[in-house]
Amino acid sequence: MPPKPRRKFGATQKERIFFAAMPDPATAARIHALAERLKAEHKLDGTLILPEHLHVTLFHLGDWITLPEEIVARAKDAAAQTFAAPFAVVFRKVESFRNRTGIYPFVLTDKDASPWSPLRTALGAALKGAGLGGAVHLNDEFKPHVTLLRDDTRLKPVAVEPISWTVSGFVLIHSLLGKTTHIHLARRELAS
Repeated sequence: MPPKPRRKFGATQKERIFFAAMPDPATAARIHALAERLKAEHKLDGTLILPEHLHVTLFHLGDWITLPEEIVARAKDAAAQTFAAPFAVVFRKVESFRNRTGIYPFVLTDKDASPWSPLRTALGAALKGAGLGGAVHLNDEFKPHVTLLRDDTRLKPVAVEPISWTVSGFVLIHSLLGKTTHIHLARRELAS
């Protein structure tokens, strides 16, 4: 069977910046093991996301030709101005999200986004204050999810044994698109 095509990015899309919450290493390992098992069970061909890259995206700050240092500096300032308490999250199902490209993100998700609201509200306000309000769409439906892989097979939602962790911080990530590389530019710890 020929290999699956990788997602393609335009010539102007090489550097992605986003804020994300990441599971602790032990939880990331459990999520990755679940993804491996489900990939085999459902005969999916997509490449698994590396355990150290598993995350929930909080805000996407854009795709760029080169890393925009001013945007990074403003994002770091916004992170430093964000205050929220740690909170517990639970993910209870996997499903394929719709996608116009025909390559569907297969994700770990849950319908309850309410635990994320205080952090997203605080970070969103800080981003607006830093002049990065274009990244903030708090009225949009936020569906917290961890992408496990992308595949051309679309699967219906399936319940899984719940996976939970305490979100104790968030990270500003620089992703080198198409190169499986994430660079952590800043981390903000949450405190009660």
